[in-house]
Amino acid sequence: MLKEQIQKDINEAAKNKEELRLQVLRMLSAAILNREKEKRYKISKEKQGAPEEDLARASWLIEEEVLETLFSEVKKRKEAIIEFKKGNREDLVKKEEMELEILRKYLPEQLSEEEIKRLAKEAIAKVGAKEPKDIGRAIAELMPRIKGKAEGGDVSRIIKELLASPHHD
Repeated sequence: MLKEQIQKDINEAAKNKEELRLQVLRMLSAAILNREKEKRYKISKEKQGAPEEDLARASWLIEEEVLETLFSEVKKRKEAIIEFKKGNREDLVKKEEMELEILRKYLPEQLSEEEIKRLAKEAIAKVGAKEPKDIGRAIAELMPRIKGKAEGGDVSRIIKELLASPHHD
């Protein structure tokens, strides 16, 4: 489980005095904990009076939810890098890039652009998408198959490019 691996790596980073890695992993762990608290709050609203241990167990994040939290943290770093580049803050760009590199180690293996294109073409054919306005249907078909293995922005861009070209093959 990813959550346990992150906790183990936090302990290792602390023992080895790896300050940046420790800081990034603690932020990730806090984001996961916050998401569990949100989930617990929602469940407690739905199941008022449920035993405390049932609420605790029900609020544990499943692997997919941990991955979603990880992707959210990755996205924050990427957005920060773009903004810091605009502001000519190379020092902060470097820091965010180092944090991003630490987080990427926990992502599942990512699909190559060619693999995404191949799968996107299959999705486009399956839903009969013919023009850019059909992008939503193609994305809806493709995303469940590649969730966690490709970023939504990349998938969207590739499908747009394929639908904008005269021949999608």
